[in-house]
Amino acid sequence: MAERFLEKLNDLVWGPWLIVLFIGTGIFLTVRLRFLPWRNLGFALRQVIGDIFHPSGSGNGEISPFESLMTAMAAMMGTGNIVGVATAMVLGGPGALVWMVLSALIGMASGLTESVLTMHYRCKKPDNTVCGGPMYVLALGFRPKALGRVLAVLFCVFTLGASLGMGNMTQANSVSEALNDTFGIPAVLTGMLLLALSLLVLMGGISSIGKVCGILVPVMSIAYFAATAAVIIINFENIADGLTEMLQMAFSLRPLAGGLGGTIVAGMGNAMRFGISRGVFSNEAGLGSAPIAAACARTDDPVRQSYMAMSSIFFDTIVVCLATGLAIASSGLLGAVDASGAPLSGAALTSLVFEAALGPAGRILITAGIAMFAFATIIGWEYYGEVALEYLLCRGKIKSGPGRADRSLTGKTALKKAAPGRALLCYRLLYCACAFTGAVVSLQTVWNFSDIMNAAMAIPNLICILTMSGQARAILLKDQK
Repeated sequence: MAERFLEKLNDLVWGPWLIVLFIGTGIFLTVRLRFLPWRNLGFALRQVIGDIFHPSGSGNGEISPFESLMTAMAAMMGTGNIVGVATAMVLGGPGALVWMVLSALIGMASGLTESVLTMHYRCKKPDNTVCGGPMYVLALGFRPKALGRVLAVLFCVFTLGASLGMGNMTQANSVSEALNDTFGIPAVLTGMLLLALSLLVLMGGISSIGKVCGILVPVMSIAYFAATAAVIIINFENIADGLTEMLQMAFSLRPLAGGLGGTIVAGMGNAMRFGISRGVFSNEAGLGSAPIAAACARTDDPVRQSYMAMSSIFFDTIVVCLATGLAIASSGLLGAVDASGAPLSGAALTSLVFEAALGPAGRILITAGIAMFAFATIIGWEYYGEVALEYLLCRGKIKSGPGRADRSLTGKTALKKAAPGRALLCYRLLYCACAFTGAVVSLQTVWNFSDIMNAAMAIPNLICILTMSGQARAILLKDQK
């Protein structure tokens, strides 16, 4: 009964109205920001690449700007980059990939706005470290103040739910299934391994998370991109036909057949629905999660850090997800069916695509990719939940008045008292225990609950960035790159 209720509620909250809200917000902000996210994309990418070879990081903060970006990308780059793309292309046709890319281009404005507001309102803690996120923007900058504080609390509650569900248990479940299918590893063993690795990383706090993500995310991203490039090159003669089919089905007002034997029939409506929804699920633009990682960056240039945070949307969807989609489109296997005649989707389809091109090593690569991407998501989302919990415990201890919009974070905004260490320790232990639980039990109910929490945390954030977009615009135009 509960599972059926959550399923219906999930369908309702992730209905067309929320997709329109995400895309409408992105379009509005893109225009209001005078297309700065597109005009300065080159600047953002240069900052990221420059930070790899010449790390920056002067000013207040706990981890370097690059480690902050990698933490945000770790939380983004879960199974959606591998499984979600294949699912979107089956349910929405090949044209869904086009709408995933378009949603990312539009969503960059939402990502830039939420990041620059977070950097403007981030808080000092008593130990001189910093924290921030949409909850602090809502509490300190939103008007009316009472409504802002209510929305901040709701955002934190929903973030905690999403961190334990979508950011943790569902990712652990995907790792368990992938390792069991490919290598026959028992779920209990996978759960114990995830619990141990999570404990090892998370007990060191954001510094440990940032260091691990700073190594893990670039390595796994480059390795996965190289594998997808190999698949595309092997199937290069099919690329032109695949691109033509994607564009036709993305913008056709009537359903067209695609895939093997025309087993997938979809038009513009389905392509938009599943492409945009899976794109938002993957890159989290407008969700309000990525700015939490940006806020802890050690920087004296909040606008530069905001552009770097925005680039995570580009890397996640326009690089990694697009590479996965092109590999699937060029394989000729989209629409392949299993023994029962049902179309292959998700990890099964992606594994088949890579195995057809690279042999047994292809399936192993996909399994390893799912495991690494999902583990990165687990440790990244723990920090989001921790910051949300800390706000709930300390929301009455924030000094009045927003911090000055200077580059040294010397304004009045600060926490009078830090969250109790015991509470954060208990949360970390609970989080690791949930990783074990997610690996060993069936999670359809948790999947539905997690989707609902993701949608719920997005709503306060979207209200915030729409209402305060004028302030974000002023900050960006004043310090235009």
